[in-house]
Amino acid sequence: MDMKEDTQLLPGEAELHAYVDGRLDAAARAAVEGRLAVDPEAAERVRAWRMQRDLLRALHVDVRDEPVPEHLLHAAGQLQRRSVRFAQWQRWGGMAASVLLAFALGWAGHVQWQASGFGAGNARGTVAFAHQAAVAHVVYMPEVRHPVEVEAAQQQHLVQWLSKRLNRPLKVPNLTANGYELVGGRLLPGDGGARAQFMFQNAAGERITLYIGAVDGAKQRGMEETAFRYATEGSVSTFYWVDQGFGYALSGRLPRQGLLSLADAVYKQL
Repeated sequence: MDMKEDTQLLPGEAELHAYVDGRLDAAARAAVEGRLAVDPEAAERVRAWRMQRDLLRALHVDVRDEPVPEHLLHAAGQLQRRSVRFAQWQRWGGMAASVLLAFALGWAGHVQWQASGFGAGNARGTVAFAHQAAVAHVVYMPEVRHPVEVEAAQQQHLVQWLSKRLNRPLKVPNLTANGYELVGGRLLPGDGGARAQFMFQNAAGERITLYIGAVDGAKQRGMEETAFRYATEGSVSTFYWVDQGFGYALSGRLPRQGLLSLADAVYKQL
């Protein structure tokens, strides 16, 4: 993928990001609102970005207002002194703010999830894996234009590509009987190497994501297989399990029983 092309904003998107971030004066805000009234596509993007912002803020609301650790403040100072890089972040505007927020909340959550776990006997690797799945769901679920890298129409290519990158044969579960169709998938980084994310959507537009990848240290700890475990963070719930050193996490904004039925369907097919 050409990263230069991928990071360029479309005409007018900078103003939309600034509008969502509340960084426009009254006149500019009124102009954007006038555009939104006649541009349904732009209005949908703004709605999705606001949803993503709210979901990110909901993650670890209990630790969001805690003091920033000293080593992070030091790192931020170093970043600020690098004026060229700092200018690049400024140019990204609202997009950079969203990414930084996701990173900060992801870091805080990574520590909190590893420290607390979800019950006796939970290994830290699986807890961190489940948290990363939830964060990935929050980041990509609201996307309108680019929810996935490879669409469902190229499913064979998608599976072959991700299988090669994860060094393991993958299979996409068929959830049609459960009311969900495959949207597509993408490649993501993770603590244990590459991760795959498959996204599904029902007729009402509700999305769930399946996050797959090696769980760091699972085999060394004898975690060849685990039963379903459940975690909830804000409005996002996740069922996750380990099979032969590989982790699977199904995330969505669904009631526990509804998500469990889908997780069971995924588990039986995989």
